[in-house]
Amino acid sequence: MKKVFLKTYGCQMNVRDSEAVAALLTAHGYQLAESEAEADVILLNTCSVRDAADQKALGKMASLAPLKRQRPEIVLGFLGCMAQVRGGELLKESPAVDLVVGTQRFHHLPEYLDRLLADRQPIVDVAAEAGSESAVKDHVGERPVTALVSIMQGCDMHCTFCIVPATRGAERSRPIPEIVEEVRQLVAAGVKEVTLLGQIVTSYGRKKSEFVKLLAAVHDVPGLERLRFTSPHPKGFGDDLVQAYRDLPKLCEHAHLPAQSGSDRILKLMKRGYSRAQYLRIVEKLRAARPGLALGTDLIVGFPGETEADFRETQSLLREADFDQAYLFKYSKRRGTPAATMPEQVSREVKERRHAELLAQLNDQVARKHRQLVGATLEILVEGPSPKDPARWFGRTRTNHGVVVASDRDRRGQLVPVRIVRANLTTLYGELA
Repeated sequence: MKKVFLKTYGCQMNVRDSEAVAALLTAHGYQLAESEAEADVILLNTCSVRDAADQKALGKMASLAPLKRQRPEIVLGFLGCMAQVRGGELLKESPAVDLVVGTQRFHHLPEYLDRLLADRQPIVDVAAEAGSESAVKDHVGERPVTALVSIMQGCDMHCTFCIVPATRGAERSRPIPEIVEEVRQLVAAGVKEVTLLGQIVTSYGRKKSEFVKLLAAVHDVPGLERLRFTSPHPKGFGDDLVQAYRDLPKLCEHAHLPAQSGSDRILKLMKRGYSRAQYLRIVEKLRAARPGLALGTDLIVGFPGETEADFRETQSLLREADFDQAYLFKYSKRRGTPAATMPEQVSREVKERRHAELLAQLNDQVARKHRQLVGATLEILVEGPSPKDPARWFGRTRTNHGVVVASDRDRRGQLVPVRIVRANLTTLYGELA
């Protein structure tokens, strides 16, 4: 039985794609390898949102070249977003590579690997394929408690900094009954919480309120305890979605709402389609609909033309929206995007300084919020042993805070009350209440 090692870079969508690929290959007779050393096939599922992600995957493949020289029969491949954008040029950049498969062709991997192991002729496939959003939907894992469910592929937003429309194609949504059936099967297998995934989940179905209909349908699956989704776009937060936070008790009181910038001028250059005031109004409505809601966001520093005044607007947005969590990014040129050729590109030194300033501000804010949780009793869903301390258990609150708790018996899959006794920047620590 041939063994496959999968390494994943990037977002939750890539994680979900890798899970589906693993399930597909195991169903075809392949075995998942624990390490690269024991693998007959090594696949890197790549991200291309930032240049650093590209370089990380290319560097990893370069480090595998000696293994290929020792074992010429091994198959090396690039999957996913970088594969989609670069295609055949990856064979020139990384001569050891045998396989390049784009984001809409994952389900052809079993046949491609069979061919490669037989005749060793390199394969490149980055074609678009109708129906690919529904082609790979299986899951693999032992006693899963939480699961990612892809509801759509692609993006039609065309923000000026973003390469996703090129890597994932136009928006295609799966039918509601198909998604609900996948969730039913997951719940029957022991899953308690699902996260609905899409590049822009709030664009699901292309019709107003279609995403809310999907949320309601999944919410009604018997046995499901919690429901989340990511990533949305602020333009998708109409009154119907805000009301869903009030009316659907399984929908967790957590929202990830990418802002990208606090400056109206920069938001316009980014083609985000909303103003700072409109964004803050959505935040206000969400917190009114679901008191105690935790809010996360994405912020970019150093977008072309960003001045110190623009940056101060982002700092003030971080303060005013009082985010519980944020992902901070330094703008990275992406080939083929409008922002890559905009004038007034910001220097690396300025990006580094602004990122460091914003991160320090965020850390102060998160530390304050975590201190406020000490002494509170919160419900967590126990996902499994703590990655850093297998003697303890790890779970998440409904507000998406990670919690480590001691217990002398297996609590996996249980909803348990925990009293928070201490906290750091990333984790809360508690005891069973």
